[in-house]
Amino acid sequence: MLLPCLLPLLVFLFACSATNSDPGEEDLAILFIGNSLTYTNDLPGVLRDMLNKNGNARVFVEAIAEPNFGLEDHWINSKTRSRISSAPWDYVVLQQGPSASSEGRTSLIGYSKEFATIIRDAGAVPALYMVWPEEGRLFDFAGVRASYLAAADSVDGLFLPSGAAWEEYWNRDGSVPLYGPDGFHPSAEGTYLAAVVMWEQFTGGDANDLDNIPGAEYGGIKITASVGRQLHDAAHLANSKYAR
Repeated sequence: MLLPCLLPLLVFLFACSATNSDPGEEDLAILFIGNSLTYTNDLPGVLRDMLNKNGNARVFVEAIAEPNFGLEDHWINSKTRSRISSAPWDYVVLQQGPSASSEGRTSLIGYSKEFATIIRDAGAVPALYMVWPEEGRLFDFAGVRASYLAAADSVDGLFLPSGAAWEEYWNRDGSVPLYGPDGFHPSAEGTYLAAVVMWEQFTGGDANDLDNIPGAEYGGIKITASVGRQLHDAAHLANSKYAR
């Protein structure tokens, strides 16, 4: 277990409650496997809204996200493996803690490989969602990026550099906090930025095209036009630099 999480259970239930349906063959279908860095502010729901409102009429997004879980914990949970195999996913997004340490990197790569086997067997593409270190360990950003990129390389999967987009935003502006009050989980803007990185890769679009949709609200998160432009630029730069 690689990630501390003390968020209210209500948030987890809203973001990750069980679904009674499966994606259809025509849907863009995405399954998230992660922990509180996935379900805080309902990242899957934000991405689903972003996809729905910007050119993807048929979208199915589901999350299996448990507090404190690393990929090893999910691998032990047979329900997670069964869910991957039970529906026609296009992408399965894998996420655990920052994993900048050698132990964390080994676990992330090893269990990404385990999951990639059943993800590929299900006809889907694995995607590694790079997160960020806690606020007191900003020096770990390079290590987090290296760990998640190595995991993506090891499974020939997508690399979703959301944490790197945080760095790009700070290089450009930084006036809006991306960390939430606990200095680890994301603010609404941090979640929005993570979703924009994913939207760009899953659609092949340009994040800057989102500038042309004033007043858009995704999963309950509404970003001002000026802040949105900076976040879109940061997402696009991170993908341009690091996406596989």
